[in-house]
Amino acid sequence: MWHKATNFFSSLEDKRLQDFLESYDYVWDALDHIESFISDVIEPNVAPIRKLQGGFVPIPVAIYQGVPITLGITYDYRDKDQRFHVFHEGKELLDASLILPGAFLADDNIEIGGGVLVESGTMIIGPTILGKYTTVRHSAYIRGGVFTTSNSLIGHCTEAKNVIMMDEAKAGHFAYLGDSIIGSQVNLGAGTKLANLKITTLPYHFRVDGIDLEVKKRKFGAILGDGVASGCNCVTNPGTLMGQNCRIMPNTTVKAGYHGPMSVISSKVF
Repeated sequence: MWHKATNFFSSLEDKRLQDFLESYDYVWDALDHIESFISDVIEPNVAPIRKLQGGFVPIPVAIYQGVPITLGITYDYRDKDQRFHVFHEGKELLDASLILPGAFLADDNIEIGGGVLVESGTMIIGPTILGKYTTVRHSAYIRGGVFTTSNSLIGHCTEAKNVIMMDEAKAGHFAYLGDSIIGSQVNLGAGTKLANLKITTLPYHFRVDGIDLEVKKRKFGAILGDGVASGCNCVTNPGTLMGQNCRIMPNTTVKAGYHGPMSVISSKVF
């Protein structure tokens, strides 16, 4: 069925996430339960870091094999493979995470996986799970209810709230991600906004294969299947669902509703 998670997401590396999403007949129903799902599976590991200065990170901090290390940390920020390397007293800590000075961890209910990079100026509110090799760039705002799997990117001045980002999902610059599920290898161009609140109180209507569905939901961003890509400065209206490998041309506002796999959506040019 077009409205099930398996229509949007081919494979999920995280079995917990797979079981969660596939438990719903209608993929958007998962949006109401993201935060409780995260709370059920989270293994928080930032409390010792928050004790340094009430949540503000004053010095580079590594998390290695689940244990924070606050003294004797050095790092090479990037290499040719876009990885960073963390050292403790001269010894490399393979797959260690790195939190740079100036980040703010708002509460203890945060899990940071291996190889995660959190840059300066970031604010993170729990419950949040940052999966392995996730990058959170400068001035990102994570408002809670955020779950990323491997190699995700929450970019500069990007705001994320009640959202799932799957393997290699990227929102690199000036994005808003609200009440949404973003598939693997999705790439959102700079300035992409996943709007999540209608300006009317009318329900959402989906008509697919001659069948009408009415959905009553206050917050409903976008469901983006694997491989979706948007150009710069795009907006998806609340209640947008896009099948795998859709393309959104730059400066396009996407109409709410279901857009099947491989759709190409663009604004009319007059």
